[in-house]
Amino acid sequence: MSKVAQIKTKPTELSVDAFINNLPDEQKRKDALAILKMMEKATKEKPKIWGTSMIGFGDKRYKSPATGREVDWFKIGFSPRKANFSLHLVLDIKQHVNVLKKLGKHKTGVGCLYINKLEDVDVKVLEELINISAKIK
Repeated sequence: MSKVAQIKTKPTELSVDAFINNLPDEQKRKDALAILKMMEKATKEKPKIWGTSMIGFGDKRYKSPATGREVDWFKIGFSPRKANFSLHLVLDIKQHVNVLKKLGKHKTGVGCLYINKLEDVDVKVLEELINISAKIK
């Protein structure tokens, strides 16, 4: 039986609204609120601040296929970072290459999608990716 790893980034009691309202850039605040609404609608979950700068929805225990190590994390979430938005979509982003082709200006990481601002992407396509991700068990 594997042991659940204790990770530094945990859910907090911080206010999501206060966090977003404190973002220094007005466009970043507007985009963060829009992404927040999309994820809330897709997950039907209330958001929580994880650590100091991540907004997560739902709870999920992930198990590493390589090590068997387990961690408690959120189902989907995002972080409005200074350079870009980091969207954590718990899916193998590369599997969705056809959807990504329609998205617009973005970059991808292992499980992350990076966008600078919502006006760079097709919001309907982004919503589709969020909905796909929210349905993954």
